[in-house]
Amino acid sequence: MDDAAGEEEASMFETSHVLGALLASSPLLARAWDRCAAANAAASGFVHGEDGGTVYVGFSGAPAALSAAGAAVAGGGGVFVPVGLGGDATRRIFAPLVAAEPDAAAVGEQVAVQALALQCFLKLCGSPDFQILLDQIRGKAVVFTGHSLGGAVAALAALHYLCISSSRSTFGPAPLVLCVTFGSPLLGNEALSRAILRERWGGNFCHVVSQHDVVPRLLFCPLDAVPAHIIVGMQLQQWPARTHHAGAVTAVTACVSDTGRDALRQLIQTHVGAVAMEQKLADPAAQSGGPYRPFGTYVMCSPDGAVCVDNPTAAVQMLYATFASRCSPGLESPEAAHSCYGDLVMKMPQHLLVKRRLRAADAPATSNYDAGVSLALEASGIHAMATEAATARQWLKMSKRAGRRPSLNSAQLATKLGRITPCRAQIEWYKALFDSELGYYDAFKQRRSPKKFSKANMYRIKLGQFWDGVLAMLDAGQLPHDFHRRAKWVNAARFYQLLVEPLDIADYHRHNLHRTRGRYMTHGRERRYELFDRWWQEKGCAGVRRGDVASSMSSASRRRRSKYAGLTQDPCFWARVEEAREQAESARGERDVAELAMKLEELREFEHYSGELVASREVSVDVLAPQSSYTLWVEEWNQLKLRDEVRTILL
Repeated sequence: MDDAAGEEEASMFETSHVLGALLASSPLLARAWDRCAAANAAASGFVHGEDGGTVYVGFSGAPAALSAAGAAVAGGGGVFVPVGLGGDATRRIFAPLVAAEPDAAAVGEQVAVQALALQCFLKLCGSPDFQILLDQIRGKAVVFTGHSLGGAVAALAALHYLCISSSRSTFGPAPLVLCVTFGSPLLGNEALSRAILRERWGGNFCHVVSQHDVVPRLLFCPLDAVPAHIIVGMQLQQWPARTHHAGAVTAVTACVSDTGRDALRQLIQTHVGAVAMEQKLADPAAQSGGPYRPFGTYVMCSPDGAVCVDNPTAAVQMLYATFASRCSPGLESPEAAHSCYGDLVMKMPQHLLVKRRLRAADAPATSNYDAGVSLALEASGIHAMATEAATARQWLKMSKRAGRRPSLNSAQLATKLGRITPCRAQIEWYKALFDSELGYYDAFKQRRSPKKFSKANMYRIKLGQFWDGVLAMLDAGQLPHDFHRRAKWVNAARFYQLLVEPLDIADYHRHNLHRTRGRYMTHGRERRYELFDRWWQEKGCAGVRRGDVASSMSSASRRRRSKYAGLTQDPCFWARVEEAREQAESARGERDVAELAMKLEELREFEHYSGELVASREVSVDVLAPQSSYTLWVEEWNQLKLRDEVRTILL
């Protein structure tokens, strides 16, 4: 490590134990746990109530456990087999997660979740009570929570709520959603983790895991080696109040008590350790263990405190290190470790009142950062002299570097944005050259002034490559989770889109791709523009959805400018103009009255929409240039309306 890197690390403060302490001292965990307890006593499978201005929705895992009790007694991990979300029913429920999985073909896997949790959630989702609840909590701060299998169901409910919130027609601030699980088994595969990362939803999930709980770690094992009755049995055993199912409870929990604790711990340590080593080597081709991987933030709890880890790779390492630490034959039973969360959330705030100091036997700290790492180790239950301490210390450091790296990447991108700005300025200059004659859209489409066209095209490609690189970093989690909500980047992306997308549309139509591939807005639009639309809409600055003319018109009518905009505010305006010109040409030769009436109605709708944009000065002056495509369309449309058969239909 060079001196600069050393100074950077020395200047950092380790924050995982601080965040854990803040979380443990807040009422959030206690309130969430109360809802978990209430849910498992309810017949409906979920309960909800408002506390401190936040709605808490608790889910029970007992229905899922009862449905799987018979299969669990037979053995095997079949009840936890992964099920893809690409089916008709699940694709509709989780559309944003499965609609655009760019790497699915490359990695050979689709987004998938465990069958048992999905089955329970789908049954719940179909109930009228749950649908009423979704309507009631809309626009409110909400916490979904659950213990054990109930945590997996809660995570699916949170994902569904995030999906439907992101797909609503009215765009505003992101919903205030948090999912808190206690001792939940792993839910989904690596593709799900990537999809959540892509949607920037990782910060909405908080998984609380006690030091020696086997349930959150068991599905790292290959499914054919998973003793499913462990998870199912401990879920049922913790809530014996369901006496009307006493037979199933007794059969499964008997299997739990007969399972050798040492063999179970060895099974988990072996496979979690293998997955940890796989991630340490960063070799995705050599996937070890089961198909499931973590996502979101993990809160590692012990009687000594709590540590927050928001890096999935570091979470795997810490799940292994905390489980292996102080593992002895006299350790608490798996059942006790899985049912201890109520005591943990009650005792942790009291424990935090006692100021802990580093023990003399601990390794001396060379900086505040090292001292913070030592405190984090203690809070997670790992003794400083334990065999696993060195590995855990390393991964805590790497997790913090990974957490700091996105901010550094964002700062470096800001510098690169400044360097790429001259390319944008060159296209602005190119636009100004043709504003008064035919507009830069038509000039680019017709390749007027070949030298100027070549330069503008080169700058267009460079800017596209820059923004594609930004999105690639965002998809890979290399930028801050709220990057797409930062005004600097939302505004920069929007300005780029309004300036350059018309040139992409011109290029698409110049090569006649609208005839071979289909209309630009459905078959030719780059993914970056769709994402930039979403960024802008989530900022609350636009009401225009792609392809939604009615929404565009209402947005335009609300704003009146004193002069024409510097750039046309609908980035797809020229694609709409091209379609309107084709529609007008088609209408001129149409002989079928019904077909003609339908085409005329679409043309009249566009006339109204474009007229509103012009009247509100939401277009740039190049739109009204004498030889622009829009001006030519207006002339063609006015001539078409003079025809007798057209006037008859339009009256």
